[in-house]
Amino acid sequence: MIPKVHDMGTDTRGLVAYLYGPGRAEEHIDPHLVAAWDSQAPDPGRDPEATYGDLQRLLDQPVMALPESARPAEHVWHLSVRAAPEDPILTDEQWADIARRMVAATGIAPEGDDAACRWAAVRHADDHIHIVATVVREDGRQARIRQDGARSQTEARKVEIDYGLRRLNVGDGTAAKRPTSAERHKADRQGKERTPREELRETVRRAAAGVASEEEFFDRLAAAGLLIRQRTAPSGDLLGYKVALPDDRNEDQEPIYYSGSTLAPDLSLPRIRKRWSSDASGHYSDSATDRSSDSPRISPSAARRQATTAVWQTVLILDQGDDGQIAAHLAAAGEVLDALAKTSAAHTRRELRDAAWAFERATRSHVQAEAGHDRALRQAARDLVYGGPALGRGEDGATTAMLIDMAFFLVSAAAHWHGKKEHAQQAAAARQAADHLRAAYQAAAPLHLGVMHQRGRRLSQPLQRKQAACLRQAVPELAGQVLAEPGWYALAATLVDVENAGHDPAALLAEAAERRELETAESISDVLVWRLRRMADLPADASTAPESGMTRTASKGQTRRKSTPPSGNASAKRGGGTREPRR
Repeated sequence: MIPKVHDMGTDTRGLVAYLYGPGRAEEHIDPHLVAAWDSQAPDPGRDPEATYGDLQRLLDQPVMALPESARPAEHVWHLSVRAAPEDPILTDEQWADIARRMVAATGIAPEGDDAACRWAAVRHADDHIHIVATVVREDGRQARIRQDGARSQTEARKVEIDYGLRRLNVGDGTAAKRPTSAERHKADRQGKERTPREELRETVRRAAAGVASEEEFFDRLAAAGLLIRQRTAPSGDLLGYKVALPDDRNEDQEPIYYSGSTLAPDLSLPRIRKRWSSDASGHYSDSATDRSSDSPRISPSAARRQATTAVWQTVLILDQGDDGQIAAHLAAAGEVLDALAKTSAAHTRRELRDAAWAFERATRSHVQAEAGHDRALRQAARDLVYGGPALGRGEDGATTAMLIDMAFFLVSAAAHWHGKKEHAQQAAAARQAADHLRAAYQAAAPLHLGVMHQRGRRLSQPLQRKQAACLRQAVPELAGQVLAEPGWYALAATLVDVENAGHDPAALLAEAAERRELETAESISDVLVWRLRRMADLPADASTAPESGMTRTASKGQTRRKSTPPSGNASAKRGGGTREPRR
């Protein structure tokens, strides 16, 4: 149940005419009164003798009874109340009860107050009503309606419980503006999945992922096919921008523009500028700027590897950092997901797009982000964009699975942090993103894990026993569970590759297991495979690895390594931070 208090107005008749009219896109169906301050109030929708003016004059009577000098400048109060899409269709009687509860809770017409304000509730769609009221009471005093928005939200939570409706999470004012009813009806008529507002928000977010300058940002918007208007000061300084879809036009066939700030709070030009001026110098590194050239210097697989490392560092921060650092990392993590969705292969693109779309809500809260802590993730987003699209097979397909695996733990840790902070909407959004990432992982990983699985099964019995002994030595408390998992053979093949690459497999395995609690992981083997291959700098696509069971000789001039230093914070021991969720 979503109540929304609209801006105060001065034209009662104009609002009544809109509520009873066809709507901006003829989306109003059977407008009629469901409740009012007086059961005998005229209903222009069902009574052919009643007019808009009749209802308006009765609503305005207490206002007009005051001397002109005593009338409030704005006297028209407007509240809309919408059910969630999955809620059942409520009857007129149920909506009437909800309307009475809302005007009582907000101070328009407290229960039992015979001198309260006049109001009327109009229904012109299955899923919502509009309540129009005048704020001068019958006794001539002005209604006390301070905090009417918060009070309507509180009452909505009670309505959800009483009617068995979907219980929405309490917001904190940092969410992007929802599409209007007219925008949704227009999208439905045109057979579009999302409204222009939502489509533009996603497109602008992707354009801003890893961006390093205004010029680059606007070039990306133009390349995405958006129409752009820039707002400049008399001095020539750029103040803001608006964007439109070429095919989204009003009745005069003019493009419908939206400013960045109306798409989402963090898409205003000043907020986007902060993304590339978050360090002391106000610029990204030279390497980042170089990658904006026509010849990218990083491959899709290398970009995904680097992003995996940056995401892992963020998981540690979410466990151990302070709130300002965490807020900065979450905002930048949204850019990584946007960039990953933008450059993903077809079989994972939909789920990754939905994950990025859901996680967008988890990137904003009232916790102030500390500048300068997000550069590694923003660089990772930039590398993903300039690394280009992945084909979904070979090394870039395998590194995509590796990155999705780590991104799943990041958004799950984000859900845990938001939950501790009682950020209900953000926590729910992060959990939703985790579900989409789980689905994307299941689409991306089997092909590559299957190759490792087959290689592991082909290992000789002595070599399999050797790797099992290595597992028991490194993680004795997990060995029994891992050996019983189908993924054990892929892990065994990876341990052979680790040793062939010159590492101590037991030491590296112990380090990989220490880095985050694994007892609740659905497949410990999968998690350890990707961690080991990243930490040992092995090809993620095992089909390109050295033949299992054969020891690789170090090249001339190289020293065979026995262990590798940690690439993350080695102090993150098992048992600290949040538990690793099921994937």
